[in-house]
Amino acid sequence: MKTYLSLGSNLGDKKANIDYAIRKIARVTGEVIRRSDYYVSAPWGFDSVHDFINVVICVETSLQPLELLHQLQKIEKEMGREKKSVDGVYADRIIDVDILLYEDLVIDLPELKVPHPHMKERDFVVKPLNEILG
Repeated sequence: MKTYLSLGSNLGDKKANIDYAIRKIARVTGEVIRRSDYYVSAPWGFDSVHDFINVVICVETSLQPLELLHQLQKIEKEMGREKKSVDGVYADRIIDVDILLYEDLVIDLPELKVPHPHMKERDFVVKPLNEILG
């Protein structure tokens, strides 16, 4: 199943964090078949002096959506991500991985919503996604 993922980092060596996460994703979830360029963006939804580096990738995976989510969350934790946002409160992060699209499925579960509900509001997602869709 083709799945589009957004990755972002605004702490440490941001490009290295994203590249490392992509390698881990490829080993755990499936082949990365497309990847956008790096995009620099200001924090979205919170204030920080640290800009983000963002990338969107397309992965061919056999994992079911919730299984994929759990594997991505495991990678985030292994890389030092301490917590996800709580009630929409965001903070600086070593790595953030979001599922944007999973084939043409619409998923509305408490822990997973696909398509990602905020992706159209975020240029740092829309631009790299359009790059690899086109």
